[in-house]
Amino acid sequence: MNPLLLEFPTEFETERLLIRMPMPGDGAVTCESINASLKELKPWMPFAQNEQTLEDTEVVIRQGYINFRERKDLRLLVFKKDTGEFVASSGLHRINWDVPKFEIGYWIDSRYSGQGYMTEAVQGITDFAIKELKAKRVEIRCDALNTKSRAIPERLGFTLDGILKNDALSVEGELRDTCIYSKVF
Repeated sequence: MNPLLLEFPTEFETERLLIRMPMPGDGAVTCESINASLKELKPWMPFAQNEQTLEDTEVVIRQGYINFRERKDLRLLVFKKDTGEFVASSGLHRINWDVPKFEIGYWIDSRYSGQGYMTEAVQGITDFAIKELKAKRVEIRCDALNTKSRAIPERLGFTLDGILKNDALSVEGELRDTCIYSKVF
């Protein structure tokens, strides 16, 4: 089936969160969140090496909107349900619609770290992938040294399939290992 013909919701909720596709205009809250979290994001995220501009972030958001509509990549933004505050960016990436399988990626505004929001969002996104997208496999890949990122799939019962040695370069250009966690259905 052509993924462009797939119909599924563009937003869903968990207990405390609203999770939805990016929309034009979301660049402002995303930019502000990245810039407030640069210290925590910088070791792990190539995009967070310098302060973001509103224009650059808005371009990324609009591309995320287009990619979502074209079913190429399903970026998702995470907001607190009660206040509407932006909490995190996540999504379903490296999509193979034939299987179907997805990789969940994520980063959180550091002002909301340690409150369980990212774990809740990842569980909600996993549930969405299973129910709405009929996922047979959901993966989470992260740097082996990123203990906060690794804690989420471990907390949610994902299986560590393996660690790929010398699989990626860190933002400093050093070789790093990549952990691959999965759930299969």
